[in-house]
Amino acid sequence: MAKVAVFIADGSEEVEAITPVDLMRRADIEVDVVSIKETLEITASRGVKLTADKLISEIDFDEYDALVLPGGVLGTNNLNACEELKKNIVKFNDQKKVIAAICAAPTVFGELGLLKGKQSTCNPGFWDSLRASDADVVEDQKVFVNGNIITSQAMGTSVDFGLALVECLNGAEAAESLRKNIRFGAI
Repeated sequence: MAKVAVFIADGSEEVEAITPVDLMRRADIEVDVVSIKETLEITASRGVKLTADKLISEIDFDEYDALVLPGGVLGTNNLNACEELKKNIVKFNDQKKVIAAICAAPTVFGELGLLKGKQSTCNPGFWDSLRASDADVVEDQKVFVNGNIITSQAMGTSVDFGLALVECLNGAEAAESLRKNIRFGAI
């Protein structure tokens, strides 16, 4: 069974954090919501209180198959300031393990040089930031999978993002079954 860490910080976008967690858990993927703070509770971008399962100081990154970053401008800035997280994002990428980010959060990958010359997407308000990191921005896709890197555009693409994670970790059949079960898209 795949195991995933979804990282949250003050200012993380609620829907982008919770929707992928929900979908992966429905697909029997083990998910830990991990706070980068010294407390389990964070205040998300719209004031919703989220409680993590674990603190970043408590986890062993080697136990995970994928790392996921929700967006939100403040949340992305807070994630980007976490050196332990960034070090492990680079390590996961080097090992070709899954790294995934939505909305503003793909800029973390861009600033680490992981998107240089690669196709990816993010929130349209951050396309210029991705281009500044030499990424090839895909504007017309809600989610873009490029090898081990999954990027997505915004809160409204959270279900697409979660289903892409399920497909990457559990296969296309599992993702399609879940899509039908939740009545998402064409039935």
